[in-house]
Amino acid sequence: MAAALLITGTVGAGKTSVADAAGDLLAGAGIPHAVIDLDWLRRAWPAPPGDPFNGALTMRNLSAVAANFLAGGAERLVLAGVIEDRDERDRHEQALGVPLAVCRIHVALPEVRRRLAGRHVHDPQDLGWHLGRAAELAGILDAAQVEDYTVDGTHGTPPQIAAGVVEGWRT
Repeated sequence: MAAALLITGTVGAGKTSVADAAGDLLAGAGIPHAVIDLDWLRRAWPAPPGDPFNGALTMRNLSAVAANFLAGGAERLVLAGVIEDRDERDRHEQALGVPLAVCRIHVALPEVRRRLAGRHVHDPQDLGWHLGRAAELAGILDAAQVEDYTVDGTHGTPPQIAAGVVEGWRT
């Protein structure tokens, strides 16, 4: 039976890198899968009024992309992205059409700040936005508790963190 895993966390937590590494682990185990970065499904400008993160577009694209991957033989879908509440989680599961588990990668904010500073070294304005968003998301995710389980992503390489993510998904 097909299933999906969404890896969530603040900006700078390593969601995309860990999702890529989780895909490598699934490939190594011979499990047909696809990795989907939700940021790319929403990347359009301008966003409509009242939908600053293109949520409606993301759901339409996710529904189509997931259906195509599943029809192509994927048994597992690994997603990287942010969901901020239970309703949003339900919308993702509905768009996917398969059961959805959610893993939060928790990274201490000082480490997130360090990672973001390295990522945005040549763009201080973008860095400022991401630093503010990381702190904001940490509070939102703490309150919403949309995850089924959490993996510490403060230390370790993406493959090491992905091993914990995939193990948690299997249990």
